[in-house]
Amino acid sequence: MTRKICNAKIENVSLSIADHGLLSGWLYLDYGGTGQGFGGYNLYALARGFDGNIGNHCGHFITRCCQIAGVDKWEDLKGKTIRADADHGKVHGIGHILKDDWFYPSEDWK
Repeated sequence: MTRKICNAKIENVSLSIADHGLLSGWLYLDYGGTGQGFGGYNLYALARGFDGNIGNHCGHFITRCCQIAGVDKWEDLKGKTIRADADHGKVHGIGHILKDDWFYPSEDWK
């Protein structure tokens, strides 16, 4: 699948430490019959002794997701429509439905 930009409805959201003590967040997107997740980034390492060059990206991830969807609270993301820049394997970034405002974690966290 070629990378393309499409509209997506946020069906659900999650924040979890279930992955080996690492905090991660997800937006579950519905493209109208098919779906895909945005997220899975290591937002904060809770485990002691975790060896890796990561920062505390949690606040940035939550803030940008809320800004893109035009909400003030994480729990209000559900049901909002955004744009997704995605290919078959990954959602690379999310964008505001009307404004030219995009969140690309790989770019923001260089």
